Amino acid sequence: MYRLQSCSQLKNKGFRHALSNWVVSFNRSRSVHSLPFATVKTEELSGSQPAEVQNLVQGKWTRSSGWNTIVDPLNGEPFIKVAEVDESGLQPFVESLLKCPKHGLHNPFKAPERYLMLGDISAKAGHQLSLPEVSDFFTKLIQRVAPKSYQQALGEVYVTQKFLENFSGDQVRFLARSFAVPGNHLGQQSHGFRWPYGPVAIITPFNFPLEIPLLQLMGALYMGNKPVVKVDSKVCIVMEQMLRLLHDCGLPMEDVDFINSDGKTMNKLLKEAEPRMTLFTGSSRVADKVAVDLKGRVKLEDAGFDWKILGPDVQEVDYTAWVCDQDAYACSGQKCSSQSILFMHENWTKSPLLRKMTELAARRKLDDLTVGPVLTFTTDAMLGHMNKLLQITGSKLLFGGEALENHNIPAIYGAIKPTAVFVPLEEILKDNNYELVTKEIFGPFQIVTEYKDNQLPLVLNALEKMHAHLTAAVVSNDLLFLQEIIGKSVNGTTYAGLRARTTGAPQNHWFGPAGDPRGAGIGTPEAIKLVWSCHREIIYDYGPLPQQWEIPTAT
Repeated sequence: MYRLQSCSQLKNKGFRHALSNWVVSFNRSRSVHSLPFATVKTEELSGSQPAEVQNLVQGKWTRSSGWNTIVDPLNGEPFIKVAEVDESGLQPFVESLLKCPKHGLHNPFKAPERYLMLGDISAKAGHQLSLPEVSDFFTKLIQRVAPKSYQQALGEVYVTQKFLENFSGDQVRFLARSFAVPGNHLGQQSHGFRWPYGPVAIITPFNFPLEIPLLQLMGALYMGNKPVVKVDSKVCIVMEQMLRLLHDCGLPMEDVDFINSDGKTMNKLLKEAEPRMTLFTGSSRVADKVAVDLKGRVKLEDAGFDWKILGPDVQEVDYTAWVCDQDAYACSGQKCSSQSILFMHENWTKSPLLRKMTELAARRKLDDLTVGPVLTFTTDAMLGHMNKLLQITGSKLLFGGEALENHNIPAIYGAIKPTAVFVPLEEILKDNNYELVTKEIFGPFQIVTEYKDNQLPLVLNALEKMHAHLTAAVVSNDLLFLQEIIGKSVNGTTYAGLRARTTGAPQNHWFGPAGDPRGAGIGTPEAIKLVWSCHREIIYDYGPLPQQWEIPTAT
């Protein structure tokens, strides 16, 4: 049977006319009902037909005695029941992790065929996500639990698909590539290997319910580890369905445990099972607690108050305004890479930039989810923060600053219009203002400020004082300006040039913080090797001994 492509792909390949209408009809008829792995139907999730999310431990899907009811973030209707494990139900998860030895499920000297198996699984899973009906299923499922526009949700699925394609075939074993160095005498050689940790844990947030947990999970598996995965309960249904797809593609069910619990219970699991490494993606406050509790055996991708600097060379104002709008407000600002503060050179202030940003922000509406619920801040909390900022001398509201209207978003979540507050640079740097201005608001909210040529040292000082160093953008084609900013900053993922942005975590480059030895990356071979393996050196020394060797004098 032919592998059927989307209509646009068929068109690109020249297949038009008779096939096009048939393909459209075929794709519409193949609904989620025909997906062999799926246990939910995105279009039917509701209070009358709630979905159930189970746990996976020791190769079996299980329920629990307690259920956490998740409400629809758009209307407050309870529509997902999550089987949450409490402290009394942790023992099977502890036992499962303890069964995995420190040398892992595989390594270069043990079960190397698993490298090939995981390459095959990646190829199959990547192919599955390339199918329109599967891609659409995950895109709409993401939209149901973490509301964002269809294009933004589809982008998450696309990145995940491309990542899996990147690590198909032999690419998994290439991650374990070793090296050798000649020794001091005949028969001696030192070999460096990438070695797994064995039992590991993965804790991920709500904002990218497929991309973050899946990429980190596969990286952990590729290097030979046995992971337990914990995803924010509000969105865990997405990863549960993805695990079922992976099983359908050949992943042994015993290779991964999947737990739903509250934070306290998960913390107890980590303390009792003592995984050799834990990857945490989320808030800085929780990240620091996890690092202490686990005695530093962690890798962190924590919060980011991400900055963008517009250099003195003003050009392509329409494009720059559009990128600023996307960086600050796509996914309702709920990206760890979202533009938190914009430093504009005074030349940009004289351009139509702010007017165009205002117009672009006004286009966003709840109907198409280009703005939507904020899942970690209430409306009152965000507007209260804005009001505190407006008390700073010289500050002003540029646009937004109002609650969304005519919606049924529950009060536990936030709903505001895309908002920007101007704060003078000198005021930002004052000790009594700095912490307030640089507080990360995980929503459609940004700070805007202005600087002159002679104030660039103040901008650099503001960057130096920041605590989180995830993404940044330097929008300029002035090479000397770029060199100055890049050389005096540390953000791990920095975009530079006319088309620079702060958001974007594709599969083709490193994404992660810098300036912290605990920092984790995602998506690339370098990130996988850094996070999910350690270095092991094996020195072969076969001899022979020199002729007429004798025991030397004591030293």
